[in-house]
Amino acid sequence: MLRLLPALALIASGAAAKEPDYQSAPPRKTIAERDWGPWLGPFRQALIPSLMTDFGEQYLYADANRALGLPRAGERRVVFIGDSITDRWDLARYFPGRPYVNRGIGSQVTAQMVLRFQQDVVALHPEAVVILAGINDVHGVLQRPTREQIERNWTAMADLAERHHIRVVFGSILPVHDYTDAARGVLSDRNPAELIALNDWLRAFCRDRGYGYADYWSVLVDDRGRLARSWSDDGVHPIAAGYARMAPVVAATLEKVLQR
Repeated sequence: MLRLLPALALIASGAAAKEPDYQSAPPRKTIAERDWGPWLGPFRQALIPSLMTDFGEQYLYADANRALGLPRAGERRVVFIGDSITDRWDLARYFPGRPYVNRGIGSQVTAQMVLRFQQDVVALHPEAVVILAGINDVHGVLQRPTREQIERNWTAMADLAERHHIRVVFGSILPVHDYTDAARGVLSDRNPAELIALNDWLRAFCRDRGYGYADYWSVLVDDRGRLARSWSDDGVHPIAAGYARMAPVVAATLEKVLQR
């Protein structure tokens, strides 16, 4: 009892030191902001407040999903989910008469697609999903995940699809080039060796799980290991001729997957 008297006296006098608040997580990193240039910089800053409200940007296709409704009897619906490469792909033009649904969103990373996968894929009840994602993760304009984190996000989308009996096709990440003024600097943020390593993992993943693998890389790459100039102006996004090269690849892959 005598030992407690000094502590009780300090408490009574209000002089006792306040215990620090408990926190399990370590402190957050402080990241120095980089200069993203005259176009990407303002674009990124304008996007951040919206992403802080809805990181997956699930609001973008919410109305379209409600209007679409369930597949009709006998309809073999396929959802294409991805970033701007999917977003810019006019599926009705390249796959006329097919019930293919575009759910691409420009600039998205794989983590965002995981968040919206339930709404933009599963809830639409497709027979198959075509996933094309990862180039923006490597670029790092919104996030800079590790290769393992990208692979885990791919796996999460595949697991969600399997859980709901949706057949899975992954598209390879496309090659890139720096052949034009519009493509200047593309290779500095999108190392082709890193893209090849991710595609190697993805190809093996699809083989092990029995998924379709649409090898866009092989039909778009030139003899230097870059995206051929004929298929892209900006070094990242296909032009019409590039999409025309990609369409038969995914069509053949889907045909095999849907016949199983």
